[in-house]
Amino acid sequence: MANKYCLDANVLIQAWQKYYNPKFCPDYWKVLNELGKNGKIFIPELVYEEIIRTEDDLSKWLKGSKIPIQKINEPVTIHIRKILEDYSQLVDNTKARSLADPWVIAHALHENATVVTKEEKVTALNSNKIKIPNVCDSMGIRWINDFEFINELDIKFQCSLT
Repeated sequence: MANKYCLDANVLIQAWQKYYNPKFCPDYWKVLNELGKNGKIFIPELVYEEIIRTEDDLSKWLKGSKIPIQKINEPVTIHIRKILEDYSQLVDNTKARSLADPWVIAHALHENATVVTKEEKVTALNSNKIKIPNVCDSMGIRWINDFEFINELDIKFQCSLT
């Protein structure tokens, strides 16, 4: 089990918009803050920028959160160069999608962290698109989805009627 987890943007975006919205699951966001404060989770700078470029409630929450934002440094730049050389299909430049994906992998590699991603599945070898799990598997980087993350950290939620 890894000591650190690198969160992909979709882990926060999907949770906020769907199943862990703070209106009915505020504990999830409290736990993320605590994990950030304790150095268990982090997000790459480009994930942060991807989320805050839309001025919404998630953006406001993230700006005030305790989740560390890892800056780009020389070792990360070396990793990113290799990732983009070997896996150029990871980024969809035509639609400006997945731009932070290689950075998630590079930061996880640099920090020896587990990548946490949502709705990412390994794609077929003959596919034109590749996803974070493909690259992680190929490079020997551990990755899990957000439900596995919750299970692995033994996160429990409280429910009540108001």
